[in-house]
Amino acid sequence: MAIEASLSKHKRTNVIIYIVVCLALGAWCAYDGYFNEKWIEEHTDADGNAETYLVVNRKAPPYFAVAALLWGIYLAAIRNRRVTADEEALVINNKEAISYDSIEKIDKTHFKSKGFFVITYKDKAGGEVNRKISDRTYDNLAPVLDKVVAKIS
Repeated sequence: MAIEASLSKHKRTNVIIYIVVCLALGAWCAYDGYFNEKWIEEHTDADGNAETYLVVNRKAPPYFAVAALLWGIYLAAIRNRRVTADEEALVINNKEAISYDSIEKIDKTHFKSKGFFVITYKDKAGGEVNRKISDRTYDNLAPVLDKVVAKIS
């Protein structure tokens, strides 16, 4: 039976917070740059020219909107990431399969304290690869680690 560790709630929540912050900053800049008459008067010189802060607040909202859009695209791209420990291999994001035979060692000394473990394995070219897997990226890693340790023992 395969055990899955899906994308962590921590990572999803952080990306959603980044989106909300970008949208809020864009709205704030748009309000100050176009609608807040008192602020506009304070940041306009005697000749009617906009000072630096006013210019920034008028030009920043589209950039914040684009940043929020890019964070949304990133969230859509990573929503299906997972680590799966099945009967033959450890599959990371449905792209990279690490067979249990190729795993040389698992360093789980920091798993309880810092939430990550490092797998050292041989790739197809014969080179040694270290892969760090963290609980900040994936939820339910403890059962996955237990199954991998049981399979390589």
